[in-house]
Amino acid sequence: MTGRRLVLAAGLLLVLVGCQASAGDDAGGAEPPDRSTAAASQADGNGIPLVDAIRRIPRAVEHRAGYERDKFRHWVDADHDGCDTRAEILLAQAVQPPKQGPSCKLSGGSWVSYYDGATVADAGELDIDHVVALAEAWDSGASGWSAERREAYANDIAVPRSLLAVTAKSNRSKSDQDPSEWIPPVAAVACQYAADWMAVKFRWSLTADLREQAALEKIAKGCPKTTVSYTLAS
Repeated sequence: MTGRRLVLAAGLLLVLVGCQASAGDDAGGAEPPDRSTAAASQADGNGIPLVDAIRRIPRAVEHRAGYERDKFRHWVDADHDGCDTRAEILLAQAVQPPKQGPSCKLSGGSWVSYYDGATVADAGELDIDHVVALAEAWDSGASGWSAERREAYANDIAVPRSLLAVTAKSNRSKSDQDPSEWIPPVAAVACQYAADWMAVKFRWSLTADLREQAALEKIAKGCPKTTVSYTLAS
């Protein structure tokens, strides 16, 4: 397993264990894996309280004009190891590792879909979801980016929580909706989902609209222990 996959796998394991442990309190307010924040270094792993993070995000009206999914080139093999972004995420987030064949063809393995709690033993039944969908990113700032930066966003495996292996059903239920329109059906992960959403938005300097911010604030009321940690994208 490459160093990048070890980071991704460790981050996901921390979240899965945390969500299970806290499902009975704090509405699933598991703390996200360590990432640096604007207020703290990566070494200490401290984060911003979720409610404070939501208040700090820049607010702006969203614009969908000009969006095309193809403007975000994705599932590339950035490190030229034979595995594209989809395969990297599947390898990193498997709870039972799949076998890796020629050209990174995967077989076997199992995964737990974060959004709906389903255990999946066929990688073909999984989608790789952008926590903040490509269209939502476009609406909230990415429309002004270069093609290279949009590609980096679409393939961001440098942190564990930007991309997630989830059931196709749950991913397509979510589609490109923000938290004012959709949150995971498993209530125990609502706090973590809100923190992940905020971390991605801060990492990529994206904005939030009024309805989105209000919905996140409503979630955050039940998440007093949840923090947001992130590193700024280069």
